[in-house]
Amino acid sequence: MSKVHVHRVEVCFGDCDPAGIVFFPNFSKWMDTASLAFFMACGIPPWRELVKTRGIIGTPLLEIHTKFIQAATYGETLEVHTSIESWAAKTFRQRHVIKRGDTLICEGTEVRAFCVRDADNPDRIRAIPVPDDIKALCT
Repeated sequence: MSKVHVHRVEVCFGDCDPAGIVFFPNFSKWMDTASLAFFMACGIPPWRELVKTRGIIGTPLLEIHTKFIQAATYGETLEVHTSIESWAAKTFRQRHVIKRGDTLICEGTEVRAFCVRDADNPDRIRAIPVPDDIKALCT
């Protein structure tokens, strides 16, 4: 069972389209921010520290699915409830449930991988097995 971290977002006027509705790419931005916030809340250092100590550059996004349920607008506070839905050898599926109070606004899942720079070609990155200690901190 995964821990759940709640990341709060204050929706600003600039987050919205001319109709006053949150512009859909902002949900992806907030889920990405919530992803790192989840790991840090679980006790994992920020990626800039992990790259120095373990070579892990972060968890690049491999796949994303988003379902929009209700609209949101500026002046509202949204909560992004983030957890790990499943682990695989080199990837994991992260789940984000975005709510305004008890109202479900949006749901999203992301497939990500822990990555390092490729030793043979530093311009490329490669996935590594999910570190056991990081997995343990998140469950």
